[in-house]
Amino acid sequence: MFEFFSRPEIEGITIGFLTFVIIGIFHPIVIKAEYYFSHKIWWVFLLAGIVSLVFAYLAKTTLLSAILAIVGFSCFWSIIEIRQQAERVRKGWFPRNPKRKYDFDKDK
Repeated sequence: MFEFFSRPEIEGITIGFLTFVIIGIFHPIVIKAEYYFSHKIWWVFLLAGIVSLVFAYLAKTTLLSAILAIVGFSCFWSIIEIRQQAERVRKGWFPRNPKRKYDFDKDK
């Protein structure tokens, strides 16, 4: 079945669709990661991104390499997004985790 998606005439569409899905998956991951662990978990996204890119480099097919690279760079982008998510929580745009202390509460 994987061979069907690796056909040259379908490979680009598959990569485009999976990019859309991966970005859609990362959106709630960033929100939940900030909610439960704070923005200080950024290093997990960095490590996951590096590992994904190493596997992308080692992948034997273009499709698998592209998907792993998309995951890797989505992890890197999540480092920026998790800090922005913390700012959105500070502004009240997203809910705060009542079981957590926030760095910005010290400013009050």
